[in-house]
Amino acid sequence: MLLMQFSAAGTDFPPIHTWTPEEISAHIAFMGEVNAKLIADGELVDGQGLAGPAQAKIVRAGAGGEPVVTEGPFAETKEFLAGYWIVDVESPERAVALAGWISTAPGPGGAPLNMPVEVHPVMSAPPQDM
Repeated sequence: MLLMQFSAAGTDFPPIHTWTPEEISAHIAFMGEVNAKLIADGELVDGQGLAGPAQAKIVRAGAGGEPVVTEGPFAETKEFLAGYWIVDVESPERAVALAGWISTAPGPGGAPLNMPVEVHPVMSAPPQDM
């Protein structure tokens, strides 16, 4: 699984709501190219962009197991999950290569964002020794 992170701290680019329409279009077009290549290569299982932290909810079990919901925005949030891809690739190295490419998504002025993309193996079962 490739997790696209955005961080309010430590970034060299302004928030996306300040980008020009052309910069946003270029960024979205790049993500479309990523998806098209993953589909063409038979590697895409699923991928989605996610709403920002202001629309997120945190749910915990309360008394009797009833859900207790905390709604955003979360002022303390410095990083948030912006989207993900579940890919079926032949090696961990291929997943890392894809993450590196996704990290180059264009931002303001077309410069690569170099945003962090986490790579997580998806477990299909617990380890045999458990």
